[in-house]
Amino acid sequence: MKTTFLSLITFTILMVGCNSNSNTNSTTIKTEEKMNEVNLKSLAESAMTAFFGTYDEAEVRKLFKEDYIQHNPYVPTGIEPVVGLLPTLKENGMSYITHRIIQDGDYVVLHNSFSNAHAFGVGADIVTFDMWRMEDGKVAEHWDAVTPVVTETVSGRSQTDGPTEIIDLEKTEENKALVKEMVNKVFIGGEADKITDYISTEQYDQHNPQVGDGLSGLTAAIEYLTTQNNMFKYFKVHKVLGEGNFVLVQSEGEWNNKPSVFYDLWRVENGKVVEHWDVVNEIPEKMAHENGMF
Repeated sequence: MKTTFLSLITFTILMVGCNSNSNTNSTTIKTEEKMNEVNLKSLAESAMTAFFGTYDEAEVRKLFKEDYIQHNPYVPTGIEPVVGLLPTLKENGMSYITHRIIQDGDYVVLHNSFSNAHAFGVGADIVTFDMWRMEDGKVAEHWDAVTPVVTETVSGRSQTDGPTEIIDLEKTEENKALVKEMVNKVFIGGEADKITDYISTEQYDQHNPQVGDGLSGLTAAIEYLTTQNNMFKYFKVHKVLGEGNFVLVQSEGEWNNKPSVFYDLWRVENGKVVEHWDVVNEIPEKMAHENGMF
């Protein structure tokens, strides 16, 4: 009996020790993952500062890869065209604000607004989504979409205001799946009757300048665009990136009867989409590189 009791104690101690080591390892892994996430966001913020804040060529060369791949249609690929833009940006006194930044694996997405952005050829004040892929501690690849700031919007909201806090990290994959399914079924598949499966009927805050709040605002915009024979069309989802309650979808489609790229950022709460920001760009026939916009 004594032997059995001692064996039980020994087994219990060993199991506690194993569980303790397992928890420690799990905590270490999660800490490392969190550090990686923080480092990637810090890298993106440092790159933004070097490029649009201090216009520091040496810092840009340190933070961007030599074979930097460009998907902005008007800027050639590689590091040299990026460096070549710095004097113009400095001369114009370009400045920026990053409103949101999310990280998904090796990708970092920034929701930005810029002032004195004449160099982009869109307007003095613009809003962008910038998507960067990181590799070996540097910015390796870039996609973006750019639109002018609109001061008077249908909803009264700006193109960048609203919540910024990232929460519900444990729901990241669930929220990404929800939004991806919504785009594929409702916007691409045309199953409009299922929209309330994805978008909240109680709250849908809209930041597209031409669309009002709520499902009623979205319906009104769709009806108007349809009467104008100018309804936007989604053809294909290229990327779905998310962190917690924020999910960004990069899609290919058509608007104004022209091939377009759509960047849609959705905020998810309690299993339903409750807020939306977007930027839409025409895909030009000729680009400064052969990488395409996707």
